[in-house]
Amino acid sequence: GAVAAPPLPSEMGREPVVEKLASPPSKHWVWVNDFVFPHLADGQALLVDGDSGRFLGMLSTGTSFSRVVLPRDGKVIYSPETYFSRGTRGTRTDVITIYDGATLNVLDEIVVPAKRSSNMPVMGNAVLTDDDRFLLIYNFNPGQSVTVVDTASRKFVGEIETPGCGLIYPTGPRSFFSQCANGGLLAITLDDNGASVHQARMAPFFEVQGDPLTEKPVRVGDTWYFVSYDGHIYTVNHGPNGLAPGADWWLTTRAERQQGWRPGGLQQLAVHVGQNRLYAIMHQGNRDSHKDPGQSIWVYDLATRKRVQRITTQRLSGSIQLTSDARPLLFSIFMGSNILDVYDPASGKLLRSIGEIGTTPTLLVTP
Repeated sequence: GAVAAPPLPSEMGREPVVEKLASPPSKHWVWVNDFVFPHLADGQALLVDGDSGRFLGMLSTGTSFSRVVLPRDGKVIYSPETYFSRGTRGTRTDVITIYDGATLNVLDEIVVPAKRSSNMPVMGNAVLTDDDRFLLIYNFNPGQSVTVVDTASRKFVGEIETPGCGLIYPTGPRSFFSQCANGGLLAITLDDNGASVHQARMAPFFEVQGDPLTEKPVRVGDTWYFVSYDGHIYTVNHGPNGLAPGADWWLTTRAERQQGWRPGGLQQLAVHVGQNRLYAIMHQGNRDSHKDPGQSIWVYDLATRKRVQRITTQRLSGSIQLTSDARPLLFSIFMGSNILDVYDPASGKLLRSIGEIGTTPTLLVTP
């Protein structure tokens, strides 16, 4: 006859255990941010250890999610989020959720104006000032503005109008700029309360109609590196007198441009500040292919502006990110696949692949 299985041990009286992450976070961790295109109300951020390939944890982050924002000490995680009272409809509420960096539990939330932009995720949607004091959120409804949140008091402190200019690129503890439709920039200086005390517009510095810049620049110190659809690098420097255009140069030779080589992808550029290296996802296509993924990552020495390496990726890459330590890892993912690849950037060798990471992964964020 049938033999009854022994009863399962009782869970009564036993406290649930919440595992804790290492603190401070490992430099080799990466947050994979997921817009979840098939069901936008279910945004998520997934934490992976690049060394072991282990999946460490996940945050549920609401509708039209862009990315988590990480302060330097790693004690908390900021996540700009949007929710509707009936799931996909009803009253809209925008919040900055503050998660514990060790347990991923919710610590607090700050309600902000319900106008956070839900554009295709880019890093400039939400940033911290250089001293981590103010969290800045890009709004579009369709007026353009920046929400300012004080991370010390955990309060919404104001909104700054940025007509004709979008996204946010920090330049110091109390300054940032936005990219304007005419090819110029809008520079804004804050006071210690988070209010705008000075605004200045930088004249157009590229051809908007001829060869527009993407909205996906990367930063090394006081210099921001923008790339055009055709692969032309334009630099913007922040100094005592504000913003000024710097040197410009090409990622490609004339022959390579004739062969159709150009940058593409969602997070198409990455930098390693310590090594002064720029990484770019490259593919062959026409100008309208500037969002297309590629299977080649070209590496440049920023001092000489020369290409020093080409890494061929295992599969299509749409987003890349580097860790910031002396022996970095290079992460690569594409929203059309959910496999995170980890490379040794020094050799270009694929170290490991981690499957089933999200649904439509977008931005990669490292501590």
